[in-house]
Amino acid sequence: MANKCLGHILVVSDPPAAPGYLPRVRYLCDFLVRKGYDVKLLTEIYEPLDFKHNYPIHLLRLYSGSTFDWLIKTVWTLLTDWHNRALANQFDDGIQYDVVLCTTFSDFPLGAARRIAQRLNVPLICDIRDLDEQVEDSRYQYHHRTWWTMPFRSLYRTVHIRRRNKVLRAANAITTVSPWHAEFIKNLSSAAVYTIYNGYDPEQFFPKDEKTDMFRISYIGSLFEWQQPALALVQEVIEELNTPDIVLDIHTPKSAPIAHNDLGDAIRQSSMMLVLTNTRTHGMLTTKFYEALGCAKPILCVPSDEGELAKLIEYTNAGIATADKEAIKAFILDKYNEWKAQGFTRQDVKHREEFSRETQCQQTEQIIQHYNANRK
Repeated sequence: MANKCLGHILVVSDPPAAPGYLPRVRYLCDFLVRKGYDVKLLTEIYEPLDFKHNYPIHLLRLYSGSTFDWLIKTVWTLLTDWHNRALANQFDDGIQYDVVLCTTFSDFPLGAARRIAQRLNVPLICDIRDLDEQVEDSRYQYHHRTWWTMPFRSLYRTVHIRRRNKVLRAANAITTVSPWHAEFIKNLSSAAVYTIYNGYDPEQFFPKDEKTDMFRISYIGSLFEWQQPALALVQEVIEELNTPDIVLDIHTPKSAPIAHNDLGDAIRQSSMMLVLTNTRTHGMLTTKFYEALGCAKPILCVPSDEGELAKLIEYTNAGIATADKEAIKAFILDKYNEWKAQGFTRQDVKHREEFSRETQCQQTEQIIQHYNANRK
């Protein structure tokens, strides 16, 4: 006898992109399907999706690919919110969903999800992974924009925030990635706001002691301009230590990229993971922190963000968050001596399971059940 369907969930997401393909979104969809929900992911397509999934994905191509088409539609979106309207208008699969859940780092596809939820007369849950306000001058949100768009950044930011806030005020519930984000959003909307951290995939990121021939301090991820001072400090410390078998390995998407499926092995083969932050950021808890936590690798966070990340590092005993050169040296040397003695490092992390994606998906499911039950 087939298992009873627990509900029909439409997940509306910004476009998945290689190499990670939005692990927070993918894990949630897989989790809900395993639990017995009927799930469909609606998103825009830019490139072929080559990851495995056990749920249908409804892909819509909204841009032709030509520069002229992109320019016209970008301007029209700024004036009329065309991007969100187009996604909502082109989607109608005839299914009466019970809940619409939108997850994004931007204002797209929040507007589309709101329109679809209103059309179906069902609850809207918004999962906000980033906010413009989390980094000074929006340098994080708009780092990818070309030089000639910079004069329009202030206008784009203002329009984006206004549209985002309009949807958040209409949402039934909002989830977000840190307590700072949650408190900020509570000032924008009367909806219930929940903190559901990003986390690590327990099937990929787990402790395993692997001996190595070098003490590798690894940085994996994009590098932004505001991280450069912290990186320079770490490089200076390593040069002053002048120990040949201590090396800094930097892997960015453009320089020495690591395939997503190989990330777990790369972290386990590192002796220490480097996280670069800034005191002008708020609530930015990089996925690489969680992945290092999942692998029980010591974390060197430079500098301390004096906020959420430093608190989590202390709470989990994951490592150290500081800009003090001598403290950085002492931490590296302590872990270096551990590596010299046994050929690997393992951090005695606490509360590790709290940050597994499995745990966080359980939290999201409880929210979905609450609003679905109240609707019925």
